[in-house]
Amino acid sequence: MVKVAVIMGKMDSGGKKNLVMEYFRHINRDEVQFDFICDADSKAVPEDEIKALGGQVFYIRPYQHIFKNMKDLYAILKANDYDVVHAYNSTMNVFSMCVAKKAKVPVRISESLSMAHKGEFKTVIKQMLKPMSKLFATHLTACGEDCGRWQFGKKAFNSGKVAIFKTVINAEANAFDPELRQVTRQEYGLDGKIVIGHIGRFVPQKNPLFLIDIFNEIHKLNNDAVLLLIGTGEEENKILRKIENLNLGNYVKFLGGREDIVQFYNAMDAFVLPSLYEGLPVVGLEAQSCGLPVIFSTEVTREVSAGGLSYFLDLNAGAKAWAKEILAAIESNKEGRRSYVKEVSVNGFDSDSEAKRLQRYYYDAIDRSGASK
Repeated sequence: MVKVAVIMGKMDSGGKKNLVMEYFRHINRDEVQFDFICDADSKAVPEDEIKALGGQVFYIRPYQHIFKNMKDLYAILKANDYDVVHAYNSTMNVFSMCVAKKAKVPVRISESLSMAHKGEFKTVIKQMLKPMSKLFATHLTACGEDCGRWQFGKKAFNSGKVAIFKTVINAEANAFDPELRQVTRQEYGLDGKIVIGHIGRFVPQKNPLFLIDIFNEIHKLNNDAVLLLIGTGEEENKILRKIENLNLGNYVKFLGGREDIVQFYNAMDAFVLPSLYEGLPVVGLEAQSCGLPVIFSTEVTREVSAGGLSYFLDLNAGAKAWAKEILAAIESNKEGRRSYVKEVSVNGFDSDSEAKRLQRYYYDAIDRSGASK
């Protein structure tokens, strides 16, 4: 049995959580055990599912108290004799890799899941930590080529030192369901409406205020348009104020943070992700599986495209241009909407096949380290 300590940092609703859980659900759990180590202020740890799948959950003090965080992590690693530590905190991985080396864990994997944007303050910290994120690690992985190059550098990437394990989803679970679409649209008063959707944290990275500008322009062109917002975050009050100032309150539905999101993909007519930066967004893949046109900013890697439903627009094009492109994409997809499960799977985003590949990677890494399984 290979014992893997998965370092999650803050485990909240979102792409990182969905990604790691998809791997856990599909890996051979008779041979690989995942234990999750999460910051104590995590808001969406699926403890019941993790335990049902044979894993454990440990909580440590939040990374804002970094030395206490590292002390807690060290105690857990020493007590549980792990073969592998797999850290999913991008540039912050330097801290968990350091602790894992001190605890003598033989295989230490630093994973890149995201990038950065020059307009954000925390980008300064990321740039400082980025060169160190390889330190103490025995292996480097990333969810896509762009993330791997950004965090670990072109030299490391081009020399084959970075393994790519794609962002994965359960494509079948996100298939288009016409009956579910009808039921959801009736339940939420969306019949006869053009439904624009967004799922994500309300943080500057996701550019939510620009999303409201886009929707304002859409509403000027079609007053039957409705915006569905699913998520929570620090920008929520700013979003609410902007909606009020633009008199859009009757046309925007805040649904909060929730896990039952498949029904909303079905209810939507387009999905919009105007992010300042991303890794390889899970929501983009889920939306495509459900047959939704997805309008990304050009700051999102084109690796996320899994069929003919992806559109990429420059943020500098402005809200009016985005609004026109979104409505055109909806019109082109109006007739004969279908699932894109096959396209998503064929393009390498299938949970089952990637989980098997990750398992082989663990075994190979342990063999090379000289540790026994």
